[in-house]
Amino acid sequence: GLRLPTESEWESAYRAGTTTAYQSLPGYEGGTNDEALLDEISWYLRNSDGQTHPIGLKAGNGFGLHDMSGNVWEWVSDWWGDYTPEPKTDPTGPASGSSRVIRGGSWVSGPFGVRSSYRFLGAPDGTSDGLGFRVARSP
Repeated sequence: GLRLPTESEWESAYRAGTTTAYQSLPGYEGGTNDEALLDEISWYLRNSDGQTHPIGLKAGNGFGLHDMSGNVWEWVSDWWGDYTPEPKTDPTGPASGSSRVIRGGSWVSGPFGVRSSYRFLGAPDGTSDGLGFRVARSP
């Protein structure tokens, strides 16, 4: 029952009910747009010392998930494609493609790259020390 999350599932997990640029953290249960607080929730360009770090050293979000922001980019199951303008519930990306979506930013990302809404793409056979995954469980 384990699989890669869809992009929509991943973003919902990151946001944990917030609508801000960055996840919730102690004292900021509604999330934050303040880049000055990134050191508390993310391993990114300014504090990573050029390497990944063990999970759980930064504050978790409202769902108790750690390192959704920074440390390593995370694969999702969706193929890369533009968002369509019409509203959707639990959208999935295109049925096929040449690149997959990666989310969350990594230890080499700047503040913009670790935002809840930022998305990037990668070749499905790509590897990097700044690339990983998180699994979802199907009911």
